[in-house]
Amino acid sequence: MKRTVFLFTFFFYFISAQAQDFGIKFSGFIKNDFIYDSRQNVTLREGNFLLYPAGKSPDADGIDLNDNPSTNFFSIQTRLTGSITAPDVLDAKLSGIIEADFFGNENAAFVDANGFRLRLAFAKLKWTNTELLLGQYWHPFFNPNCFSEVISFNTGAPVQPFSRNPQIRVVQRFGLFSLMGALATQRDFSSPGGSNSLRNAVIPDLNGQILFESRNEKSQTEFFAGAGVDYKSLRPLLSTDKSGRKFSTDETVSGLSGMAFFKVKIPALTYKIQCVYGQDLFDMTMMGGYGISSITDTNKNSVKYTPSNNISLWSEIIVTQVKNIQFGLWAGYTESLGFTDNILIYSNRVGGTDVTVRGAAPDNSSDIKSVFRISPRIVLIFNKLNFAFETEYTSAAYALKDASGKLYRDAKGKITQTENISNLRLLFSAILKF
Repeated sequence: MKRTVFLFTFFFYFISAQAQDFGIKFSGFIKNDFIYDSRQNVTLREGNFLLYPAGKSPDADGIDLNDNPSTNFFSIQTRLTGSITAPDVLDAKLSGIIEADFFGNENAAFVDANGFRLRLAFAKLKWTNTELLLGQYWHPFFNPNCFSEVISFNTGAPVQPFSRNPQIRVVQRFGLFSLMGALATQRDFSSPGGSNSLRNAVIPDLNGQILFESRNEKSQTEFFAGAGVDYKSLRPLLSTDKSGRKFSTDETVSGLSGMAFFKVKIPALTYKIQCVYGQDLFDMTMMGGYGISSITDTNKNSVKYTPSNNISLWSEIIVTQVKNIQFGLWAGYTESLGFTDNILIYSNRVGGTDVTVRGAAPDNSSDIKSVFRISPRIVLIFNKLNFAFETEYTSAAYALKDASGKLYRDAKGKITQTENISNLRLLFSAILKF
């Protein structure tokens, strides 16, 4: 009954909007993935979104339980996009996008599997040289005109920044150059402890960029480059807990990050590259986060935090000269550079909230120094139907342990001795675009 009411309301609104000079055009795709993995992995959504290979998990006989292959089939990436047009407002061209898929928002099986979730929802006002975007859109460090076009839904994560955020974004153009500023919060992609940590710090995620873009439609060439900075401040806890007694705390942890990218496109091929150096990149589905550097008051269990420092680099080349066939090669690397201050512990239950670092186990039993990935692919194009074949080799450098079982790392958490653990993913995708 509720679904019938919803469809009727949507249909009525759509017809009414048309009569008022509004319009919506639907597009999207149906995507089916068929996957084989040579090893168990750390993933999101039932293994579809691969991050990196899982570390060793020896049984009583010393056999690694994670050294086992798996297969799975998925249709949850299927996507629907509505492009909205509307009458001009304030002398600006008004448009909007609403986009959703069936990927869900929860990783636990049977909780949100195949869940219809919001991806993008924004309105945009465009003047001659100025744009104002209001709503949920890609994080500024993820540029839709220069991102990893791999077939895998991880889109290059945890090397490529990957996050969508509610935001206010302004772009001001000066010829071929542009300045962009954005204020963003968190929703589906959040820092350790959830989006409350950013909300309670009051200051939104602050981002600024300078961009250069040159296109020649006649020669079908494009050059696009940019650089930007991002600042975020988190307040992980409102209170601590000591022997059942609560105490107020206003301790925050801040992260400053920078990135640069460029893209060049000619009729025969496209080349892209992006580098990110940042602190506490957890919310962008990248490695790192923050940890505890000291306990400032043992009577109140209050602590001081320190952010992780990470660097990542990815590059991609796409060959489009062959008719109806596209070749692509993507490669990326990310490394943990340790923390800004000496680290006390990676994870500690303080006031009921875990401090989390992506790549480090909560029980401090394992940690990752770096992740390397290379992904060659071929896409066969038959009008609106694509068949894609991709091989994704991912290797993670896990910290070794000494004779006492302690991980090899220095006072700032930088890992000094590692062993590589790898996974080979074979992916076949059938994509029907509309």
